[in-house]
Amino acid sequence: MAALNGLAKRLVNDGLLDEALAASGLAEANKQRLPFVVYLVQNGVLDAKTLAQVAADEFGTPVFDLKAINPQALPSKLVDPKLIEKHRALPLMRRGNRLFVGVVDPTNLHALDEIKFNTGINIEAVLVEADKLTAAITAYISANEESLSDALGGLDDDALEGIDTTSAEPEDDSNNEADEAPIVRFINKILLDAIKTGASDIHFEPYEKAFRVRFRTDGILQEVSKPPINLASRIAARLKVMSQMDISERRMPQDGRIKMKISKTRAIDFRVNSLPTLFGEKIVLRILDPSSAKLGIDALGYEDDQKQMFMAALDQPQGMILVTGPTGSGKTVSLYTGLNILNTEERNISTAEDPVEINLEGINQVQMHAKVGLTFAEALRSFLRQDPDIVMVGEIRDLETAEIAIKAAQTGHLVLSTLHTNSAAETLTRLMNMGVPAFNVATSVSLIIAQRLARRLCTKCKKPATDIPAEILTEEGFDEIGIPREEFELYHPVGCDACLKGYKGRVGVYEVVRITPKIASLIMEGGNSLQIAKAAHAAGFNNLRISALRKAAQGLTSLEEANRVTKD
Repeated sequence: MAALNGLAKRLVNDGLLDEALAASGLAEANKQRLPFVVYLVQNGVLDAKTLAQVAADEFGTPVFDLKAINPQALPSKLVDPKLIEKHRALPLMRRGNRLFVGVVDPTNLHALDEIKFNTGINIEAVLVEADKLTAAITAYISANEESLSDALGGLDDDALEGIDTTSAEPEDDSNNEADEAPIVRFINKILLDAIKTGASDIHFEPYEKAFRVRFRTDGILQEVSKPPINLASRIAARLKVMSQMDISERRMPQDGRIKMKISKTRAIDFRVNSLPTLFGEKIVLRILDPSSAKLGIDALGYEDDQKQMFMAALDQPQGMILVTGPTGSGKTVSLYTGLNILNTEERNISTAEDPVEINLEGINQVQMHAKVGLTFAEALRSFLRQDPDIVMVGEIRDLETAEIAIKAAQTGHLVLSTLHTNSAAETLTRLMNMGVPAFNVATSVSLIIAQRLARRLCTKCKKPATDIPAEILTEEGFDEIGIPREEFELYHPVGCDACLKGYKGRVGVYEVVRITPKIASLIMEGGNSLQIAKAAHAAGFNNLRISALRKAAQGLTSLEEANRVTKD
């Protein structure tokens, strides 16, 4: 016999039910998966109004009259209709990040948590009468019945190409379709929200007592959801199924890929990596949008003289163009933009990448596979036997790769590649430190682009920065940017509904250095990075700091952001 507590115990104490009837009613309600109040009303044991009044006294909350609300004003497309029916919970109104939900038992925390997880919105329970709630739910469902694609903003049934839509953990027989539907909906919604907000990465992170989801938007991580911790393994399993990983392997990192069709003409790839951590598997998705590789050079944020140098280097039949910067600085987009400019029927273009991030039609892209011996160096050797015009190497990591790339640049091929260095001058000294002879560096490298990505100020809410003294501007370096002070105005971020803390999107900050005869001579003399940087500055090439300050002076970013990305 079920133990009496909560509302059942109160009904017995108030003399409205005898103990045996209350106990048998609880047991039968659990068997039928009905709220105890709904069971009592449906079986005529007590009337809904009496039960609502007792519940109001027991839980210390007033009863909301459903007749007082316009059914047309109820929020739609927020809660899965299956959840509404399953938990007998009706969304009544939304206020900011709070959703008020009508229920007959506000202590049913499992129902409230599941709705919160499904919607990503904080839930507040509102006590209503059982019979009115049943009628209101029936009317609401019939009026707002919708498909998953409508709920997710136009994602059709075929949007997830090649994805198994069965249970994420098929070995667990207790996970029925109704239980898995919120997991599937939640993940699909997270993926779409990340695309809509322009995020570059999605992090699913399990901890001892919490589980969180974060987006990296404009280079900054931001928490967007905190699903229940007990769902962490099921979410990880679902993601691994979608990316065709081995869901039984939880001890080793794995890599996978998801393809999502947004429309008939647009698809988004997600590069997926799983990592075993102390409290479960952390899953990180990198969003690879092919449209980002087709932005065009004008959209990247080069100054006019920098763009002209880049285009002139791309127009050369041979030589090496190096793009440098830390992870997440936009090197891939710069390289792909250059490749798209070069991608014509007359040219044979081959790329060695690890991994291949975005598929480019008309370009021969090769994925590195170290386990079978397919390294950058090995791929480059093969490229040179395939009559190439242009070669792109994902990254120069060692002397062998550097030597072959330089040989290709010296023998009539245009070579594009990247290094993880902080400036153009450091790139030249890095190659020499690898063991590449100074003469080869000076004669093969034609252009170096060092870059960063700064957050772009929101045009709707940015405000003039009238509080910065003139001496601070001098100290920051604004006297060197080539723009008179009376001709520019700095701005502070504010923050509004259209942006994230005053910023929306990013703008490239570049140091573009052409290897002039003076710089080449300095390289062959064994000059260090400081000497090379000084010579580049003397030749009129703006360094990253000056370029960032120019972006601030143009009102594209703030001084704070310029300092974040370039100040040592």
